[in-house]
Amino acid sequence: ERDLTPTRSADCAAAGSVIGMRPFKFSVQYSTAPDGKTWREFARKVEDLGVDTLYIPDHFGDQWAPTIGMTIAAEATSTLKVGALVYDVDYRHPVTLAKEIATLDLASEGRVVFGFGAGWMKTDYDESGISYDSPGTRIDRMEEALTIMKALWRDGTATFAGKHYNVTRAQGLPRPFEGKCPPIVIGGGGKKVLTIAAREADTIGINPNLKSGAVDRDTALSGLAERYDERLGWIRDAAGDRFENLDLQVLTFFVQITDDADTIVENMAPLFGMTPEQVKAVPMALVGTEGQIVETLQARRERFGLNDIVIHEPELDAFAPIIARLAGT
Repeated sequence: ERDLTPTRSADCAAAGSVIGMRPFKFSVQYSTAPDGKTWREFARKVEDLGVDTLYIPDHFGDQWAPTIGMTIAAEATSTLKVGALVYDVDYRHPVTLAKEIATLDLASEGRVVFGFGAGWMKTDYDESGISYDSPGTRIDRMEEALTIMKALWRDGTATFAGKHYNVTRAQGLPRPFEGKCPPIVIGGGGKKVLTIAAREADTIGINPNLKSGAVDRDTALSGLAERYDERLGWIRDAAGDRFENLDLQVLTFFVQITDDADTIVENMAPLFGMTPEQVKAVPMALVGTEGQIVETLQARRERFGLNDIVIHEPELDAFAPIIARLAGT
C-alpha cells in the first residue's frame, strides 16, 4: 500500500520546460444558459475566438451543474479545454469526483482542467446545511482529498487514512486520458492554500482573500496590488524550482473597455474604500481602451507573472480583439 501522506506529488504535476515569462492564455467563466443549444453555441464561439478554457463555477445558485456543463461543452468542441473554477471539496467525495473527472478527461481526450478548492461562499453552506468549518479545516480537507485523487489518477488505486477521509484500495477506474493527471488549478488569497498550490498545482489562481465568506469591502481591499506582491512571494518560496513552470491566473471581476477610464475609476474608488490610483492597479480590474488594457496586461505579467487571464461571459465580445492580440505571445 502506497503512503499517501500529503506531500508534493511532483510525478502528477505537469513538468514544463519553458523558463521565463509564460505566454498569455485567456479563459472565460460561463455560469448558465437557457437551453443546451445556447450552451453549445457559446462553447463553439469561445473555441473559435482562441479561448483556452471554458470554466464553470461551483455554487448552488442560478448556474448549471459544473460537470454536466463541462461535458456538454467538451462534446460540442474539439480543442477547447473545460474546467470548474473551482470544485468545492465539501460538495463531493474525492473518490466520486476523481471518477467523474477521469471519465470526462478520457472521453474528451485530455481536455479537462481540474480546478479544486476549499470552498468559501457561506450562502452555499447555509442553503445546503453543509457544515461551514474554519478555513484551516477546509483547506486541510482539500489537501487530503487532492492526495487521494492524484493517487487514483496516477496509480489507479488509493489507500489513505487521514483526519477527514479514509479509503481502502479505492479503484481509480477509468484512467484519465493517456493515464495522466489532468492539469490542476488551485487558487486562493491566503498563505496556507497558496503554499499547497505552489507544491501541487500546474496553475495557481492568485485571488483576494475570501475568508469572510462573501464578496465585500474587505475582500476588495485584499485585492490591492501590494497584496498580490506578497502572495507572489509566498508562491515563489513554496514552489522552488517549479516556479518558472507555473501558470499564474487572475480571475477578473470588472472589465470595461472605454475611452474614459479616469471617470469610471474615480466613481468606483469610494465604493471600495480605495484611491483611484489603487483601483487602477488592482489586478482584478481592467479599465481602459483596447490598447491600454493590452499594455496593462503586459505590465502585470511583468510584475506579478499573471499570464492566465479569466474573464466573464458578458465581456467576451468586447474583449475578443485583446485575446486575438495577446493569446500565445
